[in-house]
Amino acid sequence: MMTSMHFIFLYIIGCIDCGNILVRHTEGSHWINLKPVLETLLDRGHNVTVLVNSASLYIDPTEHSRFSYQPFNGSVSVEDCLEEFIHFSMYEMDHLYYWQIHWRLDELIQRQIQLNMQIVDGLLKSESIMERLREAKYELLLADPIWHGSELVVEMLGLPLVYTFLYRPHQGEALWAASGLPFYVPSAMPTTTCAMIGNPDLWLVRIHCKTAKLLPEALEEFVQSSGDHGIVVGSMIRNMTTELADMIASALGQIPQSRHSEEKPETLAPNTRVYNRIPQNDLLGSYRFFITKTIIHYYDIYNGVPMVVIPMFADQPDNMIHMKAKGAAVIMDFLQTWDLVDGLNAVINNPSFRENAMRLSRIHYDRPLSPKDEALFWLEFTMRNRGDRLLRFQAHQLTWYQYHSLDVLALLLAVVLLLTLLFIKTGFFCIRSCCYGTKFKSKAE
Repeated sequence: MMTSMHFIFLYIIGCIDCGNILVRHTEGSHWINLKPVLETLLDRGHNVTVLVNSASLYIDPTEHSRFSYQPFNGSVSVEDCLEEFIHFSMYEMDHLYYWQIHWRLDELIQRQIQLNMQIVDGLLKSESIMERLREAKYELLLADPIWHGSELVVEMLGLPLVYTFLYRPHQGEALWAASGLPFYVPSAMPTTTCAMIGNPDLWLVRIHCKTAKLLPEALEEFVQSSGDHGIVVGSMIRNMTTELADMIASALGQIPQSRHSEEKPETLAPNTRVYNRIPQNDLLGSYRFFITKTIIHYYDIYNGVPMVVIPMFADQPDNMIHMKAKGAAVIMDFLQTWDLVDGLNAVINNPSFRENAMRLSRIHYDRPLSPKDEALFWLEFTMRNRGDRLLRFQAHQLTWYQYHSLDVLALLLAVVLLLTLLFIKTGFFCIRSCCYGTKFKSKAE
């Protein structure tokens, strides 16, 4: 009897800390990066339910998974929109005038917004799904900020909101206002929607890096065949033209390192292997350097690997400039075979690139908790405290005159006016004293 009581007591104690977490689905590398955190939450005993659009590219709710899925009919696939955006960024932008780029980009963004609205409508207008979500009594919504509508979901369900990374292109002014003094944001006072979008309880970053595992035997043999030269890994999206792929393959054939790549170009050299999918994280320990399009460079910093960067679309140009400024990357904005060969040799033969990459890696590791453990702590903190307001930026609580720093300007103006008044009064006093003194002296004479 005592044993049973102990068992029941321990079971209850163990369940007290378990949370009920709702996750908004995302796509592509964003989902791949989020999965390790969700799996760790499951290992900690939390319940994880993923809201999945029926037209999702990466998530099939009918497949067996550790996660619970709540599908909804978004009736929209984002694949066509993404394909068009990538093609524009890679192959059209360089041949357009500035005003044409702005017009075309605005057109693509408006299409993406419309797609997002249709997906959100499929969720919010389903009374049965929303009622099911309310009855489940979730404690937290974990969402990718690149997809709209999560802010509306948390408003309707009364949940704390945690973003999986820091910035979203269409959040614009609200997030910039949240990150500093609103005085520096050249915009009007945010509407209720803007305040809602820029008011999450927490942002998470660098949550997907992990220690590399052992390579498969055949792949390990290929890696070791390069000897002390190490290997070069290139991850190229399938939208790349045949001409560009052939040029890159030709350049890779002129260096001694072994390479991995994706599509098989005609100029593929014997020291280059092609795979549809590679264990990139597990190959990190053998990298000499990494050819990348810089969607995200945490893997490279995590392992201290310098980069040869070929920016293609979205935030990649901005990412590459940061890494170049830190001395850990060479930017390729070409493209001809000899340009890439020069870039490859620069990173291979100049030890400063490797040293700078290792310095960034040491800084990354110099922390009391790993990013994943820190993310788990703050997720659990948010659940325990129901999204305590201390996590939120106080910029959102400012009045309209505080938001525009009018109170500060009024104080400065008052000080200037007071000093001006004192200066004028002092001047009049001095002039009057001089005149009165001269007049008194004349009378005395």
